[in-house]
Amino acid sequence: MSRIGKNPITVPEGVTLEIKDNTITAKGKLGELTQEYSDIEIKLEDGIITLGRASDKKDLRAKHGLYRALIANMIEGVSKGWTKELELVGVGYRASNQGQKLDLAVGFSHNIVMDIAPEVKIETVSEKGKNPIVKLTSFDKQLVGQVAAKIRGFRKPEPYKGKGIKFVGEEIRRKAGKSA
Repeated sequence: MSRIGKNPITVPEGVTLEIKDNTITAKGKLGELTQEYSDIEIKLEDGIITLGRASDKKDLRAKHGLYRALIANMIEGVSKGWTKELELVGVGYRASNQGQKLDLAVGFSHNIVMDIAPEVKIETVSEKGKNPIVKLTSFDKQLVGQVAAKIRGFRKPEPYKGKGIKFVGEEIRRKAGKSA
């Protein structure tokens, strides 16, 4: 058995699940998510979801753990939500937002203006003496990660001074510069 796939998922109060025609839908206070699945049996009994598979073929074992993780992420997302924080490290690096438009000044000749998906809530924090922080919050874990990766891709942290856009808490492998 898959170590991840055999773990049961407990459904918290306020989350309703609907399973039919190879799709599972989770509704909660923050939103609604739908996931299609195949070759896996999903059982919902007394607020606990268990996943099973027909045989021990390699692709079925992989799907077993995959769908268990995706369903667990959906349930946590519609009940609690997901948050990613990005930190802008560098002199003159700034971030601001007007509604769903993120405005980044990260050392290029022009500012980068990015439209953020309406499902993602965006907040920028700029305190004097500290690096600006961009907070992304949503009920969809995949969408938050994709938007955060896109923002980070504008200016990845470089290994000599550490300048760039990084996740809060991310360790940057530093290199020694020229030795005199």
